[in-house]
Amino acid sequence: MKNQTRHVQTGERRFWWWLVIVALVCLPSELLAQEAPPDVEWPTYGADLASTRYRPLDQINGDNFNDLELAWRLSTQNFGPLPETNLQSTPLMIDGVVYTTAGSRRSAVAIDAATGELLWFYNLHEGERGEVAPRRLSGRGLAYWNGESTDRIFYVTPGYQLVALDAQTGLPVPNFGIDGIVDLKRELDQDIDLVTAPIGLHAAPVVAGNTIIIGAAHEVGSAPPTKENVKGYIRGYDVTTGQRQWIFHTLPQAGEFGNETWLNDSWQYTGNVGVWGQMTVDEELGLAYLPTEMPTGDYYGGHRHGDNLFADSLVAVDLDTGERRWHFQFVHHDVWDYDLPAAPILADITVDGRAIKAIVQPTKQNWAFVFDRETGEPVWPIEERPVPPSTVPGELLAPTQPFPTKPPAFDRQGITLDDLIDWTPELRSEAEALASRYQLGPIYTPPVATDPDGILGLLMVPQQTGGVNWPGGALDPETGFFYVYSKTEVSPLHLLNNPERSNMNYIVSRRVPGVEASLLTSRIQGLPMIKPPWGQISAVDLNKGEIVWQTPHGGTPDVVREHPALQDLDIPRTGWPGRIGTLVTKTLVIAGDSAVLTTASGERGAMLRAYAKDTGSELGQVYMPAPQTGSPMTYMLDGRQYIVIAVGSRDFPSELLAFRLPRT
Repeated sequence: MKNQTRHVQTGERRFWWWLVIVALVCLPSELLAQEAPPDVEWPTYGADLASTRYRPLDQINGDNFNDLELAWRLSTQNFGPLPETNLQSTPLMIDGVVYTTAGSRRSAVAIDAATGELLWFYNLHEGERGEVAPRRLSGRGLAYWNGESTDRIFYVTPGYQLVALDAQTGLPVPNFGIDGIVDLKRELDQDIDLVTAPIGLHAAPVVAGNTIIIGAAHEVGSAPPTKENVKGYIRGYDVTTGQRQWIFHTLPQAGEFGNETWLNDSWQYTGNVGVWGQMTVDEELGLAYLPTEMPTGDYYGGHRHGDNLFADSLVAVDLDTGERRWHFQFVHHDVWDYDLPAAPILADITVDGRAIKAIVQPTKQNWAFVFDRETGEPVWPIEERPVPPSTVPGELLAPTQPFPTKPPAFDRQGITLDDLIDWTPELRSEAEALASRYQLGPIYTPPVATDPDGILGLLMVPQQTGGVNWPGGALDPETGFFYVYSKTEVSPLHLLNNPERSNMNYIVSRRVPGVEASLLTSRIQGLPMIKPPWGQISAVDLNKGEIVWQTPHGGTPDVVREHPALQDLDIPRTGWPGRIGTLVTKTLVIAGDSAVLTTASGERGAMLRAYAKDTGSELGQVYMPAPQTGSPMTYMLDGRQYIVIAVGSRDFPSELLAFRLPRT
């Protein structure tokens, strides 16, 4: 048709255009409306139950990304008694309404998706229960359910209560639980205090079929006051009534599969092993995938010998019954806090000509493990390789850990002297001096007991927050490309015996008696002690198990550009460590900066950046007043594409920003 058009004469063109115009004028209005781009929603935290974080939209593309303008903004500082500065929510958009959690009291909020107008909000005043909760503030989002007679919003309060709201009014659903609320500290198959028990949840619930799946999170476990803790069991609830349908014991009880991996009956008192990140569901297979955390005591396991199932595992359970179908444990007897932080992603891939319904689990260690999601069989071999034993008294580590053969690690693992910063001889000398007081080595080098006169601890890379953390990755289902942000950051780990603080033999401490603070850090003159990049985005072809491209993410921050020791040097783009989620569209990978920088125009803030999916080249950037704190999402409404992202910092109370192109 194009070739034919080239040969149409000018007079003929005018005639045919006149016919086209007449035809359009005569078309019924409903037919014309159908020509407009359809609305594309974002109905779950991860865009879909597969957690792809993908939408096939291309109105916003590399040619016009720089033209984006602010459509609306929502400040969250008034949704609670204190300003929120770290809004981690990924909002939903259904039927022209944006839903999100927001504010220091974790309100559920409904917003007009075109204008940002506040439609309704709801919060629950929980008193002491909310004030002592281990997972406070705004949370990471909520869930939506389209019922026959009413649509519902579900979210979990800081005090660990599941709330069901009418999506149109924001009012509690009276026939769900008790007046719209289910107390999640009840029916947990253990006796706990309903007010003070340290269990909660930041993540959004997952709704699939007739089931709501609820995870569990606890206090950060670097220095627990006791080796005993609440167990993070996972439960499924009826979406209409709020009745508990099933429970999965992530710490197997007596007689259950995996109980033998807890030596000396340590399963009885050990806690944690919840799912503090997001979960994924394959409705066709009827399977929910649970990425679990580690047991009590992040860096010392001397009170829980054994491999400790189902800690640090991906567990596939029946959506309707909670029965285990398969599992894989990523870390045996974890003492590095290398638990699973992020949602696994469903991917239909082709490997060596064979179609595979796969699941991809990103990890803090900078691996992407790939399995057949129906059977749990690895797509590529996973090898159990020997790792060093512990020298900490009372510790007994697993002799091997699993190493995937494909894809390769997408960021650094372990640390050597070659990794240390070397921009100037002075910086290098200081870095070597600091490193000489620590244990260095490859991944799974074990923690060491602190000796104030000798080795102070372990330098961990990746450190306890990754690598990859709760934002996880994103997938283009059309190509099988997996996109993930990772950070390279060093953490000094100091293990001490402190009976005044804990009944555990060893806990982590940021202070070591008799040792100056300058030796208990991983900074050299305020700079990271290792070479950049400190944050990057990788593209992984899951069909081949290969890394396609990598690029530093984020500009070089002011703390580097303005550092007095670096003024005469040409510093390459460094990226910056953070917790950054990616968004994938038809043509772009989109992510925001994690640090404040000064723009070319002199503004302090951060950039929302767009990269080409096939090459990683940066195609555009848009100014934001603060760094990204929640993962971006996108939707199409009334013929216009929007990108919504949470931003905030210590100096900038959190906001949701919505961008769109100007009208033409």
